[in-house]
Amino acid sequence: MASCSKEESLNESNIVISEAQRTPMSAMEVKHKIDESLQTKGSFNWKDASTHMLWSASVHGQNIITIGFGNNSNDFDRSKSTNNAAVQKQLLTIIQQYEGQALSEILINADPYLNLMDVVIKNQETLIALRQSKFIRYIEPGDFKYFALSGSIEKSDSSGTSSGCGFDATTLNVSDYTTVTPNAKAPWTFYQHNIPSAWNYSTGAGVTIGIVDTGTSPNQTLLGSNFNDGLSSGRTIQKFGVYVDSIWPWSTGTDGPNDQCGHGTSMASVAAAPRNDNGLPVGVAYNANLVTYRAASNVVLDGYHEQNGVKNAFTALGNNNNVKIISMSMGHIFSVGKISDGVKYAYNKGKLIFCAGGTSTSFTTFVGVIFPASMAETVAVTGVKEGTSNQACDVCHTGSKIEFTVAMQRNASGNTVPVTSYYDNQSDYVGGSSVATATTAGIAALVWAKNPTWTRTQVLNKLRQSATYYPAKNSEYGYGNINALLAVQ
Repeated sequence: MASCSKEESLNESNIVISEAQRTPMSAMEVKHKIDESLQTKGSFNWKDASTHMLWSASVHGQNIITIGFGNNSNDFDRSKSTNNAAVQKQLLTIIQQYEGQALSEILINADPYLNLMDVVIKNQETLIALRQSKFIRYIEPGDFKYFALSGSIEKSDSSGTSSGCGFDATTLNVSDYTTVTPNAKAPWTFYQHNIPSAWNYSTGAGVTIGIVDTGTSPNQTLLGSNFNDGLSSGRTIQKFGVYVDSIWPWSTGTDGPNDQCGHGTSMASVAAAPRNDNGLPVGVAYNANLVTYRAASNVVLDGYHEQNGVKNAFTALGNNNNVKIISMSMGHIFSVGKISDGVKYAYNKGKLIFCAGGTSTSFTTFVGVIFPASMAETVAVTGVKEGTSNQACDVCHTGSKIEFTVAMQRNASGNTVPVTSYYDNQSDYVGGSSVATATTAGIAALVWAKNPTWTRTQVLNKLRQSATYYPAKNSEYGYGNINALLAVQ
């Protein structure tokens, strides 16, 4: 494949594609190339893919391409980029030249906050021409469904040790909780981290946690009209929906804020369920405010609308001045440019972002810390077994990017963490790195509520100083288990 250099004018006659490259790779061939990179390098990024592979992936994803643009690799924020409109117009002109289509047939969406746009590109020549532009930060297929190629996306029920979708209710084993006033259940794992003792100093009042997940149940009043039940008072819960349940990328109508999976409800419960008088599990920061986003249909961020929803949730939370902490227990096994931009946008707004290190399904066992927990802007958390900070739960990922661990799997029974369930007056168990992440976000809220003038860095340092291995990081488990009592003192 020969093409013009960046110095030459863009002209179709400068781009020559060999006959062998004119037929797209199959979807499985693309997946195998990705897997090869993951297994040999531990990571995959579309910037390292050939244009033929990039084009092939887009062919198998409705020809949707996401373009991140800017003056340099860190120029992602439109408000800080004086020439973003001109750059976008220039790139769209290139696309129109090579596609021979009207703008209305090309542009799906231009993000209002980020230097990125989603477009329809059918010609490989267009991608070659775009990759020559100095204004390109990344070009990625916008709807290549990697996980769908693995047979099926596993949605294991939330009562197991993994953390997929499920609406099950389970009678809690009496050894897995302690009843605390006024009649709430404090999960066993809270005592592993001295959370109940920390409540003597802080309950999270005045701090707002944002949760990016599958939404919150409309059938659990403790995460609705009874959010201020029992010893929880004076706080708010807001619910938003940014997920579009459609196969068509140009669809914009969301399906609302309500959880249709169960996972998001469990995460909201762990972080901030009220200290209720109904005999149900209490959350870590039971007086913190909550802002929940339905950003995806399940925990595997596969495809255009799920990745778009997560990006939109992060930018919205970034723009919400009340939110200090963001928790997301979902992810992908390799980097997604638009999500990365959204995370960076929120980070640059001062948010403390916790992400799940990874909970295995049968086809992700070879992956270390997943994306976006692998990013420098996020704090990666994973789950460990009871009484340890260096024995991963049966399905939890570990690695050098992990910052903290949470004990969430019992040694004898294998039981995980009690949570308030999807339906009123019901409880359940939830596990994996998901629950570990939401727990850590709740502890951070306790620390920030105790020290309201602190910055994100000060809160994070306090969490580190309270943890098992501080000041040295363990190579696989970070600083280990946080001691919430030490962190709030």
